[in-house]
Amino acid sequence: MLMHNLLTDGAMRHPEKPAFTWVDRNTSLSYAQAAVAVDRMAGALNHLGVVKGDRVTVFAHNGMDYLLAMFATWRIGAIAALVNVKFQADLAYYLADHTPRVLIYTHDMRDAVNAAVAQAPGIEHLVCMDGEQPGAHSLPQLMAAEFASPRDPGDENALAHLSYTSGTTGKPKGACLCHEPTVRATRCIAERLRITGNDITFGPTALSSSYQLVGNLLPALANGASVNIMRFWTPEAGWDALEAARATVLVGNPTLLEELRAQSAVRGRAPGRLRFGLSGGGPVPTVLKRAWRDQLALPLVESFGQSELGGFMALGHPELEADDRKLMRVGPPLPDKEVWMVGTDGKRLRPGEVGEIVLRGGYMWGYWNKPEKTRETLQGGLLRTGDLGMMDDEGFVTMRGRRSELLMVDGFSWFPRDVEEALCRQPGVRQAALIGLPDGERGMRPFAFITRHAGAPVDLERLKSVVQAEIPYSLEAMVLGELEEFPMTPTGKIAKGELTEQTMALL
Repeated sequence: MLMHNLLTDGAMRHPEKPAFTWVDRNTSLSYAQAAVAVDRMAGALNHLGVVKGDRVTVFAHNGMDYLLAMFATWRIGAIAALVNVKFQADLAYYLADHTPRVLIYTHDMRDAVNAAVAQAPGIEHLVCMDGEQPGAHSLPQLMAAEFASPRDPGDENALAHLSYTSGTTGKPKGACLCHEPTVRATRCIAERLRITGNDITFGPTALSSSYQLVGNLLPALANGASVNIMRFWTPEAGWDALEAARATVLVGNPTLLEELRAQSAVRGRAPGRLRFGLSGGGPVPTVLKRAWRDQLALPLVESFGQSELGGFMALGHPELEADDRKLMRVGPPLPDKEVWMVGTDGKRLRPGEVGEIVLRGGYMWGYWNKPEKTRETLQGGLLRTGDLGMMDDEGFVTMRGRRSELLMVDGFSWFPRDVEEALCRQPGVRQAALIGLPDGERGMRPFAFITRHAGAPVDLERLKSVVQAEIPYSLEAMVLGELEEFPMTPTGKIAKGELTEQTMALL
């Protein structure tokens, strides 16, 4: 199974059906048109010398050419290496790491590209999506030339997609995904989510994230659905675009999904055909799942994955959950992966016991050019996720947090999510985050921060005492503060590393 064949197979079965829509430009390509455009771009890349195994960097905003570049790179057996434009200050690091032959970018990134290329020589061609620039080819001109595309290598075991980790601990690592296990994983995702050819998916988050690949693009194409992407998301514009597209599935992160809920409250309803939201990029607060259920009468499906997977290790069902006690669960593992928890001794744990999540089944080939990190993560045919969780007797996984985020305070283990969830359940609290700073006496000194809903009064002193009743250990050592906004990662998670640095600078 090859990723680009999901598109070409669709072109044979339903050529006139919309495959991709770029909602910002109101531009669509049918399956047949998209397949032809991918073939043309494959010819252009081959004309520039790209062959199987080469890396093609895409450094651009969400758009139609971004999608075509990804699929064309896979079509000729090369590796798509995607870098979020928000990381332009670090672009030289990414280029030096995966050494591409070609770099494709949008015109407003010219200065960042030129600065990075000067530090990472060896790139043979720059290609600007928006027309010719000094030192760069014009992508429209390359496409207009209609260079012949090469023979498809057809190697389903080849490396295809270089997905960078978030870099929360150390430099980002390029997780190498192969065609076959990624397609198999996304077919399982489509089946769990009950995606059909009648669905219209909508993904406004960055295409550079592997979450877009496995949550929005490939599951939809596997079943002949239509895919929408968006660059300029705002709650108002996003709601209107979902309504206009008649979208049935919204693929986002918790922040975006909360914005859609709030905008739906203003409008008095959710977008008309929406049947569920899919969340990824971090744990979903139970208060958000409850709000989608009670206010929108729609399920908010939680996914649990990593860049290293090319899929999800657990995924919920697109169904309303009536039992509040079960809202913290993600869902059961998917059929392509075997998942369990292990203790510090490496032994498998029983249901209800918290340990590191490990899995066997489809996952990355390894980290690009980082054999030691690969050996550390892939041990004995297993992937060690570094995440802590538990599985109940129904086989549902609950995420407890990253092992690196666990705090030892006065001899007690603090799971940040416990405090964060308790804070988010209180009136007026929009988001919450718990971090720890080294403390010679306590081990770690916990600092919790909240943001509030607009206009909502929050008494921090009372808030701490109310939350204490829900937590089994003393919060006496915890400092509670308020922020206007949290620093966020490009994938929509609270950037706890940056938050920690900011906190340390204030002490």
